[in-house]
Amino acid sequence: MRERTTLKKTLKPHWVWAIALGSSIGWGAFVQPTNWMSQAGPLGVIIGFVIGALLMMLIAVSYGFLIKEYPVSGGEFAYAFISLGRTHAFISGWFLTLGYICIVALNASALALMFKYVFPSFVQNFKMYDIAGWDVYFTEVLIATIALLIFAYFNMRGTGLSGRMQFIFCLVMLLGVFILTTLVGTSPITSLNNVQPFFNPEVTTFAAIISIVAIAPWAYVGFDNVPQAAEEFNFSSKKAFGLIIFALIAAAALYSLMIIATAMTQPWLGLVDEGHIWGTGAAIKNVLGTTGLVILVTALCMGIFTGLNGFIISSSRLMFAMSRAKVLPAVFSKLHPKYKTPYAGIIFTSIIAMLAPWFGREVLLWVVDMSSIGVSIAYLYTCYTAYTLFQWSADRVKDPTIHVVAPFKKLLSLIGVVASLTFIGLLLIPGSPAFLGIESRIALVTWIVIGLVFYLFKRKEYNAIPEEELRYLILGEKGIQKKSERIS
Repeated sequence: MRERTTLKKTLKPHWVWAIALGSSIGWGAFVQPTNWMSQAGPLGVIIGFVIGALLMMLIAVSYGFLIKEYPVSGGEFAYAFISLGRTHAFISGWFLTLGYICIVALNASALALMFKYVFPSFVQNFKMYDIAGWDVYFTEVLIATIALLIFAYFNMRGTGLSGRMQFIFCLVMLLGVFILTTLVGTSPITSLNNVQPFFNPEVTTFAAIISIVAIAPWAYVGFDNVPQAAEEFNFSSKKAFGLIIFALIAAAALYSLMIIATAMTQPWLGLVDEGHIWGTGAAIKNVLGTTGLVILVTALCMGIFTGLNGFIISSSRLMFAMSRAKVLPAVFSKLHPKYKTPYAGIIFTSIIAMLAPWFGREVLLWVVDMSSIGVSIAYLYTCYTAYTLFQWSADRVKDPTIHVVAPFKKLLSLIGVVASLTFIGLLLIPGSPAFLGIESRIALVTWIVIGLVFYLFKRKEYNAIPEEELRYLILGEKGIQKKSERIS
């Protein structure tokens, strides 16, 4: 057997919860409310996000079981291998890698966008060019680059430091949202009447809600960072499911509070029509002044920081696992000599993300919209794998070492499969309210072609690894034990 590198067990439960919650929230909850309301109306957005959270919880049943059984880095990469083999493992890992790196890049650019709104005279200097109607300034590229360098450094110092920081960021973010909602709700110039009409009057209620449900994989992507860090738990992996559910509940509540706080400031249809570069920022500033804007900016910074931190952790661990399985270059599975972190993946993620601000935010949004497909594919593989391991009854169990009699969980995993396919359909079927734009579809095809070329290049080496050895490299001692039990 080849040597199998493993990671140190340093992550505490509340840090893992913060990784799930902070990664799920990111910048969107603070930047996108007016955009979402223009699609669905305030109540349509809230209902859509609640339904999305419930669907994610159904999918989380599969994640909780697989994390408990296979607490290894790689997450969905490993799960696809368990049920469908090495080719599907590569497909799952390839799409997830793109999705994670894109979200790191988008969070970095969101930080620059926030600076552009708060300090426009500072950021709007040294204009270089415009792409797709977006002016690209050297100053905003510099802001995003500095943020990525800082978080790359923190992550290389170890998961103990990055996990502790993530928890603190989450607490500050939650406190900021609670204070904002309270101040807006008690202001004499705001009213719940401003939330009306509850839905976008230009579309049907169903279409409004579905348009938000369709972005649930993007809105809640981050809870699936938990399996990427599973190898580093310093606690029982059985707790993972509860931590994911708690994070999803908190995320849905936070999204809803930000919608309510934004919509109460003034009639929301008028707010949407005003076309601010940052609608939520303008709305809060109009009601609470500079103090409110400072609180909002602080919460936004925490959301961005948790997104940067959480997805750098996940992307580097995913590349570490794929490299350990010999499908990515060996450098990605090497650990830092002092801090014992997968430093190559951290550096690679940060460098690729640094390229994104040079292409302008609109181009980046096209790629990120496309990455929702990758996340949905990962959900599909996870739920399908759990479905194959759960059994309806004892008489259908072919191998007691890997199959579990759990009819209700099998049903939930089946629902998760259907939900994942629905998300993919909403994004890819023409006429759907969430159908990807032409630019995002071009980006998707490009990434598929690159992946196909890369796989054909690595296929011979990857397929030459014996099945038992590959199980050991991906799943560890438990994987090799189950293989030997099946042989006996």
